[in-house]
Amino acid sequence: MTVILPENPAKADLLAGNPTLWLNDQLRPDGISDPGLPIRPGQVISSEASWRRLAPLLERLFPETSGTGGQIRSDLVEAQTLKGAIGYCSAEYGRVFIKADGSLPVAGSIKARGGLFEVFMHAEALAMQHGLLAEGGDVMTLAGTEAMSLFQRHTIAVGSTGNLGLSVGIAARALGFRAVVHMSSDAKRWKVDRLTNLGVEVVQHEADYTTAVEEARALAEGDPSIYFVDDERSQLLFLGYSAAARELAGQLDEAGIIVDHDHPLFVYLPCGIGGAPGGVAYGLKAIFGDAAHCFFVEPVQSPCALVHMMSGSAELVSVYDVGLTNRTEADGMAVARMSDFVAQVMGPMLSGVFTVADEDLFRWLYLAHSSQGIRLEPSAAAGFAGPEFTVNSPQGRAYQTSQGLIGHMANATHIVWTTGGAFVPEEQFQQFLERGEALTTAAG
Repeated sequence: MTVILPENPAKADLLAGNPTLWLNDQLRPDGISDPGLPIRPGQVISSEASWRRLAPLLERLFPETSGTGGQIRSDLVEAQTLKGAIGYCSAEYGRVFIKADGSLPVAGSIKARGGLFEVFMHAEALAMQHGLLAEGGDVMTLAGTEAMSLFQRHTIAVGSTGNLGLSVGIAARALGFRAVVHMSSDAKRWKVDRLTNLGVEVVQHEADYTTAVEEARALAEGDPSIYFVDDERSQLLFLGYSAAARELAGQLDEAGIIVDHDHPLFVYLPCGIGGAPGGVAYGLKAIFGDAAHCFFVEPVQSPCALVHMMSGSAELVSVYDVGLTNRTEADGMAVARMSDFVAQVMGPMLSGVFTVADEDLFRWLYLAHSSQGIRLEPSAAAGFAGPEFTVNSPQGRAYQTSQGLIGHMANATHIVWTTGGAFVPEEQFQQFLERGEALTTAAG
């Protein structure tokens, strides 16, 4: 179908495939308290408790988490050198930090937060259903022989462009489940190979991500032994991601950083279908309220959240519906249609969405590595456009005015959430760097 978008300052650039910032006109003060939302802040607190309960088991199964006691957590790194390389040196940009989820243990991306959480919560529920684990019992039972024997008779399936599949596949195989990952046509070959080497069955589809998810869901619905991790609808995934907000809040506190109206927190989150950025944003709003300003970032040809939320439609709008191609080198964000669940939750609390060109992703990837030794994949570099949009663009200045932030931007803290990169093979990463260096040189 063809959709006519309403008039908006971002519309012309959006339809032309140019980088732009769209401001959410549904944003409301204390939006997280909207009684119509399908989720509540108390569920975030419960997910944080579940992560703590699972930590000993994670530490046993994934020795790489031993340094954090089984916690899935990443560093918060100030972009001291990179800030200058990108051009964010003046006082108006405040302080710029990188939330380094590209180096998360186990799965090497933000998807470790959601994928591991859902798989392990499902394993716990399945063990309780079969009488192997009592309420409040020892989660280490899930790594025992009897539990493993049970899990081997069950399958966990997921549709993915790559990183969620890695997370779910790694977690499922660690517990003994059969794992099947349905991957879209734009999934990178190295991600397919890594899964296959772990004993995960990979089903590759010629179509895009949305179709891969639909086909995976249909197969699971016809077989009770298959548990489907549904990236479009899952509250467990969403809540797994949301717990990252408490982690960030602790790191900001340790760094002596104040977050309030006069010291705003801007967070830039790469967006595919929306589950990971939506979960993090929800968790941050639950902690910081209106002092947290959360923005999604998407490729210029795959802005599924932007087109749907701008449309105001009750029915999901696809990027194809407005004439965009969904073609991007950022495979983790090559999604044509966002999650309806995430759209509902983010409606009253997301500040906006900005879009970026693929060429800039490679430039920022190169600058992140050459200036601070940070290893990213293209999609993970998308958030670096954020400070320029919010500080200097016409829409950004309009946002400052609407939120009463004029005069406070020098006190702001900007968080660029880098979402993947640790598992990229060296040969592939060198190709990324070479392309980024060439683009940086050409840009002067």
